[in-house]
Amino acid sequence: MADKPNIVLIFPDQHRGDVMGCAGNPVAQTPNLDRLASEGVRFPRCCTNSPLCMPARASLISGQYVNLHGVWHNWNAADRHGPSHVRNIRDSGYHTAVIGKTHLYPHEGADHTSKHVQELKDWGYEDTHEITGPIASASVDSPHTDYLTEKKLLNAYRQPIFNYVRGLWRGYLHPWEELPCLIPSEDHADMYTARKSAEWICNYKSDKPFYLQVCFPGPHDPFDSPAEYRAMYDPEKIPLAIMDTPEPPVAPYVERMLRASRLDNMTESHNRVMRTYYYGKVTLIDTGIGLILKALEDRGLMDNTWIIYTSDHGEMLGDHRLSHKEVFYEGALKIPCIIRPPKGVKGWKSKALTDQIDVAATILDIAGAEPFKRSDGRSLVQNVRATPDTSDAHQGKEVVFSEVAFYSMVLTDRYKMVVNSLILEPLELYDMVDDPDELNNLVRDPSLKNVCDELSERYISYLLGHLDEARLKVSREIVAARQARA
Repeated sequence: MADKPNIVLIFPDQHRGDVMGCAGNPVAQTPNLDRLASEGVRFPRCCTNSPLCMPARASLISGQYVNLHGVWHNWNAADRHGPSHVRNIRDSGYHTAVIGKTHLYPHEGADHTSKHVQELKDWGYEDTHEITGPIASASVDSPHTDYLTEKKLLNAYRQPIFNYVRGLWRGYLHPWEELPCLIPSEDHADMYTARKSAEWICNYKSDKPFYLQVCFPGPHDPFDSPAEYRAMYDPEKIPLAIMDTPEPPVAPYVERMLRASRLDNMTESHNRVMRTYYYGKVTLIDTGIGLILKALEDRGLMDNTWIIYTSDHGEMLGDHRLSHKEVFYEGALKIPCIIRPPKGVKGWKSKALTDQIDVAATILDIAGAEPFKRSDGRSLVQNVRATPDTSDAHQGKEVVFSEVAFYSMVLTDRYKMVVNSLILEPLELYDMVDDPDELNNLVRDPSLKNVCDELSERYISYLLGHLDEARLKVSREIVAARQARA
């Protein structure tokens, strides 16, 4: 095989950064992730560039902020002929592949992922085995639903998803009432993704180095962890959410998500049960990661393969009485980031402030591919190759940005501020040193007006200087049309 290293990006959907044993979680059972961390570098201050699936994935693939690629929500796609780290890596001599959920385009109605192969090839993927996330799989077909059809398991798989979606939106189903997966664990979408990825590695024959993305559909809701994985956890030992409801002033987008979450009456017991279901799904994925690592070991590839683990965004899990994401609280913002170089190192933790576009820059750097022409992404290879006691080890960004639904966030070492991206009105300000749980919104504190002004003038003005007005207009029109139909 070529001298260049292989690259495996393991990319689950909605894995918050603190639900891993290696992150200090006292109960999370993630032995394979813990192994990667023990042989690599973990970046606990890694943030998503958008706390929503499609915007985050568009940022990762393009190296662009949301306001530039224009995917402000899950209803429009980025330009697949625009910047793509996958295409750059392919053009540098790699064989590229993706297995699992891409969510690079909206899923609409009765469809099959096989109809979108050309779109993925335009992004730069040569081998594609695309399935959808759990909710979309209720109506969109894929190789996974084809597989379940052959095994006569499709109805047993889909019915709980139908019930979940109907119950969630009508308000009679709570996340602590979700049923476990009703099909065997090995047939669950996450294990299917792991098995297909392991098979791809075992069957790879080209002399080219490969770049493989393993895109787990979970632990995205519904938290349909199999019963045996739920049984691995005692709800009474699960760390409790931040149960406090946000105090005024409450930003409009947070109010919207509070209404959508419907967790006003959630008790501590409810929260722990809900979290048990989520933890079980994380452990299921960790089991799948074990299959992938074994495949790499069986092929003798661990000494010539970079392994990167990260996610598109987190999950609130009841923090501040919120579920899902689409907010900038830490539960939705912070994502796992573990980078294991070939042969591994003695694991350590970097203090660097970093984000998804840095992950894209890192992958390009590893591959020796052409870097993005217009991106703030900064490769983390220098950090990984450093030793924990050197300055390079902890060198990160001065600031990171995250955006969704026409709101923008700036995070520094001390402060987090959120503004309305359209009128630049500051809506939230948190002192992350004195108030790490984000309980006190200080945006109206007159003594901190100078902080808001400085963050706006120094950072927000820079961020929104990237803004693509034409894409913003399209995105706003799509939102307006959907609201008119609702």
